Amino acid sequence: MSPQYLSPGVYVEEVDKGAKPIEGAGTSVAAFIGFAQKGPVNYPTFIANWGQFVQTFGEFMPGSYLAHAVYGYFHNGGGSCYVSRLPGGGGEAEESRPVAQAALPSGAQPSITTLNVTALEEGEIKVEVSRPVGEDVPEDLFNLKVISSKAEETFENVTFRRGKGARNVVEVVNRESKLIRVAEKESTLSIAERTPAPGTYPLTAAATQAVVVREISPTAIVGSAEERSGVNGLELCDDVTMVVCPDVMAAYQAGAISKEGVKLVQTAMLDHAANMRDRFAILDCLPGQSPQEVKDWIVNEAGYDSKYGAVYYPWIKVANPLGNGEGIFVPPSGHMAGIYARSDTQRGVHKAPANEVVQGCIGLETQITKSEQDSLNPVGINCIRAFPGRGIRVWGARTISSDPSWRYINVRRLFNFVEKSIEVGTQWTVFEPNDPRLWARIRRDVKAFLTRVWRDGALFGNTPDEAFYVKCDEELNTVEVRDAGQVIIEVGMAPVKPAEFVIFRISQWAGASAVAE
Repeated sequence: MSPQYLSPGVYVEEVDKGAKPIEGAGTSVAAFIGFAQKGPVNYPTFIANWGQFVQTFGEFMPGSYLAHAVYGYFHNGGGSCYVSRLPGGGGEAEESRPVAQAALPSGAQPSITTLNVTALEEGEIKVEVSRPVGEDVPEDLFNLKVISSKAEETFENVTFRRGKGARNVVEVVNRESKLIRVAEKESTLSIAERTPAPGTYPLTAAATQAVVVREISPTAIVGSAEERSGVNGLELCDDVTMVVCPDVMAAYQAGAISKEGVKLVQTAMLDHAANMRDRFAILDCLPGQSPQEVKDWIVNEAGYDSKYGAVYYPWIKVANPLGNGEGIFVPPSGHMAGIYARSDTQRGVHKAPANEVVQGCIGLETQITKSEQDSLNPVGINCIRAFPGRGIRVWGARTISSDPSWRYINVRRLFNFVEKSIEVGTQWTVFEPNDPRLWARIRRDVKAFLTRVWRDGALFGNTPDEAFYVKCDEELNTVEVRDAGQVIIEVGMAPVKPAEFVIFRISQWAGASAVAE
């Protein structure tokens, strides 16, 4: 609608008819999940560099691979990342004394514990349990007061009940507390009988140099989006593009989880990446496996099949900062995430993150021969190999998908990049009048963006028309579609595939003179 002019004069109007450029989304932000000495538990924390990680989560620890993975990430070219610390590691305290019950059944043991309390920081922390004041208060309700030298927190009328209207103690405390985390122990007691007796329970979180895996379960590592915990808690971080969980192997080695537990966690990583559609899971193989064993594990036991993840073999050897100069074998996923970021920066997301040197790697758990890789590469197991005079390099670029269209890591990540960029860059279209003028503007902006992607070498074709197409017209947006409030845009791209097999055909030739005769 044109503005109204009521008095003579010169008027200047700003008219927005220009293109709205689509900016490329970031591709190089990793998220790590594992055990640490200290720091926030079950909450993704932004980390900009190695020094900030040490300040927030502590140094290297025996029995944990998180610090090694984050260090390898930064050392190989990674930038910022997120770290989510798992409960049960060093630097935290778990209430080990029995918590008395409000009403114990006949014959029950008073040593039964129904609530575990974990301190999130070092220092003296006390948890006070009291009954709510008032008449006709349900027997299952209780109050928690958390006292530290820095702050106090109060959680009133909490219960072990779940459901509508109930303030479940685990959900409330883990969502709101900055001082503790709580976990419910399995019990056959009734809801009221689980209620802890009034009293004061001190927690002491002493710093430690060794990780202690206490009853960590696969479901705790998988976590919950609502509680911001574990793998699923990474939904909070919109800019994450890679998911790494090296300490699922630490839990496996400690006997806290089984092979089935490893499969459950890694499957959750793949499902999370697929559901979010803008990130990629980097998986580790089990420690100490031979080439045949890792193939049997991936293909037959785990049975992974996903275009949103890749697996690397074998474990790599790095310098042990806590040892006497001897190396230590660690899962390679953190170093691989750094290589992804380095390749993205130097070449672009369309370049396969392979034939790259693994910086900081001084050896391999298993030396792989060409014939052994001949059996691993077709099933999507990316090998890390040592080449004389060329160092230790990533020698594979495949996903663990059975779909040939999504065979290569760079193709999947390129589509992640394009989809995320278009999604963010076209938010202005929402609630605009749904007519041919809008369709034309969408086509213009998306074509301009994909032309830049083509010029960067990410799409196959001598011209933009050969590399991609964008369709948004009346054929797609029929009356029924418009009545439903939808705008449909169809985009097709021809991604560049990596030259995985370079074949020179060489034969004897008599020469030009012999041909002339």
